[in-house]
Amino acid sequence: MILYHNPRCSKSRQTLALLEEHGHSPEIVKYLETPLDVKDLKALAKKLNRTPREMMRVKEAVYRSEGLKDADDEALFAAMAAHPILMERPILVNGAKAAIGRPPEAVLEIL
Repeated sequence: MILYHNPRCSKSRQTLALLEEHGHSPEIVKYLETPLDVKDLKALAKKLNRTPREMMRVKEAVYRSEGLKDADDEALFAAMAAHPILMERPILVNGAKAAIGRPPEAVLEIL
């Protein structure tokens, strides 16, 4: 079990606390410090069953500054690899399944 985590994000902290309350100790990946590459982002999108845009923080300033509104999937994956702040958080991966912790309780569905 892996949690892509940003300790400065309240939803990410709440998700980690919820997992711990349920007896789980996921491997923590601080994705801002250790960004995912395009290959890993594509695999994560598949596990989430989401498009790259659906797993992005489209309100981030870099989304606008990079002109990603009309970008194709390849450009979106490349942008997330280059600017990990664009990746929605937190994301829990449990085997072949993944869930975005918004709300935090959403990750309970894949335990």
